[in-house]
Amino acid sequence: MRREKIAAVLASEKIGAKTTVMGWIKTKRESKGGFSFIELNDGSCLGNLQIIADKGLPNYREEILRLQTGCSICISGTLVASPGKKQKVELRAEKIKVIGWADPARYPLQKKRHSFEFLRTIAHLRPRTNTFGAVARVRNAMSFAVHAFFQERGFIYVHTPIITGSDCEGAGETFKVTAFDLESVPKKEGHVDFEKDFFGQPANLTVSGQLEAEAYALSMGDVYTFGPTFRAENSNTPRHLAEFWMIEPEMAFCDLDGAIELAEEFLKYIFRYVLENCKEDMQFFTRFIDPGAIKNLEKLVSSHFERITYTEAVKILSKMNEAFEFPVQWGSDIQAEHERYLCEKVFRGPVVVTDYPKQIKPFYMKLNEDGKTVKAMDVLVPKIGEIIGGSQREDDHDTLYNRMKETNISPEDYWWYLELREFGSAPHSGFGLGFERLIQYVTGLSNIRDVIPFPRTPGNVNF
Repeated sequence: MRREKIAAVLASEKIGAKTTVMGWIKTKRESKGGFSFIELNDGSCLGNLQIIADKGLPNYREEILRLQTGCSICISGTLVASPGKKQKVELRAEKIKVIGWADPARYPLQKKRHSFEFLRTIAHLRPRTNTFGAVARVRNAMSFAVHAFFQERGFIYVHTPIITGSDCEGAGETFKVTAFDLESVPKKEGHVDFEKDFFGQPANLTVSGQLEAEAYALSMGDVYTFGPTFRAENSNTPRHLAEFWMIEPEMAFCDLDGAIELAEEFLKYIFRYVLENCKEDMQFFTRFIDPGAIKNLEKLVSSHFERITYTEAVKILSKMNEAFEFPVQWGSDIQAEHERYLCEKVFRGPVVVTDYPKQIKPFYMKLNEDGKTVKAMDVLVPKIGEIIGGSQREDDHDTLYNRMKETNISPEDYWWYLELREFGSAPHSGFGLGFERLIQYVTGLSNIRDVIPFPRTPGNVNF
């Protein structure tokens, strides 16, 4: 079956043209003159195409009058000028075929508005709503822009493993992978005998593709990953997911300043792309979700990214007469409330914080000459706080080995990672960006579960 996308039909405005469209009924009403007016959407754009069906159609009484919200139909007809203000063309139907019925007594999307909480329970149907259709299109556009940005700059796209034997962050919050029958797990001296498991050792779902990406960066120069990552953190909050997507570039012969420059360039590129290519959906988010959605992106695209050290950030926050929930002190991590305060109250724009204490950062970050801090960076933006985290990676073998020991990371388990520092080591840097958090910033949606198609959270593996 050949069809024309509604987005193309509305954009063409070709009065008198013959076309065939297919989609799902949003609304339908009958007029006294023997006409039915059908609002049809096929997901290609936010706007609906109005269909005019008159009583002269062969199946008008038997089928068309029975059509309800949610039914899928195929319409062939002629485009005519629309007398309404919402769109310039509408389709006068010459043939309507019902593809799929929807029982109005059971179809849950009858009302025009539903709470986001309710829609999460029907994640298989929520893309048919205006909000989640717009989220899907913006997510698609941003995904394309991610690849375009790196490909235009000569980066190589690397598919790092989803199943791994390492825990990049060393936090231990990983999902275990096993082929064991959990009803009869083999044990040896009271412990699980992983030698009998599929991989012969403990395995888990990845929390990051960074370490493997470093291996390719030290062969290919500039690489990036863009794929799913997993974290078994039992946090049932609007900021956390158990499965999420990460963007992680790694660059050889690159210091921390180079990584910061790329991060700033990357954010501006993505936001500019959305502003230019998702105008209709961004206007929707501005009208119904966040009045500042478009202005926020425009402001960041034209902003200067302020740079301060962690020590400077602590001094600034300590001087502020604010009742923070978490106390501000050197050696403690900067919390989301502190990050937002720096962006929204102090600098009124994006901020890059560098040179964090080594004890609050992972083992792989390059040690500064002071022996107390590492070449780390977090990019902070208003409303969200940290949106990018990265560092220059430790390229000295002995220093990296000692840092592993300090942080209780087994050097034997990361022998290959250490070996990269023995055979042609080079300065290299990278960063990680949670894709869903980026979409939150763009759309203004406050709950991260609403910017991923099927959110995975504690106690929830279906919807």
